[in-house]
Amino acid sequence: MPAIRALACILCLLALAMPARADRPVTIFAAASTTPPMEEIARLYDEAGNGRVRLVFASSGLLARQIDNGAPADLFLSANLRWMDWLAERGRLAGAPVALLGNALVLIQPVDASEKLTLDKKLARRLGGAKLAMADPDHVPAGIYARQALEFLGLWDGLQPAIVRMTNVRATLLLVERGEVAAGIVYASDVVANPRVRQADSFPAESHAPIVYPAAVLAEGYNDHGRRFLEFLRSPDAAQVFRRHGFRLQ
Repeated sequence: MPAIRALACILCLLALAMPARADRPVTIFAAASTTPPMEEIARLYDEAGNGRVRLVFASSGLLARQIDNGAPADLFLSANLRWMDWLAERGRLAGAPVALLGNALVLIQPVDASEKLTLDKKLARRLGGAKLAMADPDHVPAGIYARQALEFLGLWDGLQPAIVRMTNVRATLLLVERGEVAAGIVYASDVVANPRVRQADSFPAESHAPIVYPAAVLAEGYNDHGRRFLEFLRSPDAAQVFRRHGFRLQ
C-alpha cells in the first residue's frame, strides 16, 4: 500500500507539472535585426492558438554567449553562421540549424541629410569629420559584414577615425534616425518602412560573406516548443511577413 500511495503521489505531481510545461511560453533568442518581423510573427503564432511567445533580442554574439551560460531558451535565430556554429561545437543545439533568411548591407543617412553619400574613395572626405555608425565589427554580425565590405572596397583604413561602434544593428539605426551621426551601415531590412532614414548606397553582394540567418532548436530548452515555432517560421504566413519587412527567404 505505501508503494501504491507513493506512486499515486508521483502521478499527481506529474499531472500538475504537465499543464505548466504546456502553458510555458516558447522562448526565442533572436538577432536584433529581426525585431519587427519576429514581433509580428509571434502575435500570429499566439492568435493561431499555438501558445505565447517570449522574444529576447540582442546581438547574435551576446545571445550565443548567454545560451552557452545556461540562459533558458527554446530556439535561437542568429544573424550569421559563425555564432550558430560556435554553439553547435559546444553541444548547445538539439539538431542541425536551418538556413532561414537572407539580407543585404546598405549605407544609410538621416532622411533630411543635405548631401547624399556614396561608397567611393571620397566617402571619408565627404563625412568631413562627422561620424559613421556600425555594429561592433569584432563581435556583431552586421559589423563583421560591414568591415568585410569596407575592406573589400578599400575604405576601411581611411574611415577608422569616423567609425562609432555600436552594440547591435538596431542601436546603429537609432543613432542615424536621431541624426547623431552622418551615416550608418545596417541591413536593407532596417530601412523598410522607416521614414526617418534613407538608403544612400548599397554594398555589392560579393564584398562580404553571404548574409544568412540560421535558426536552430536548443538542447537545453523544450525541444517540442522550439520545433513547433521553427515550423511556423517556415510557414507561408511567416514568409509573407519576412518578405514585407525586407528579408529574403533561403
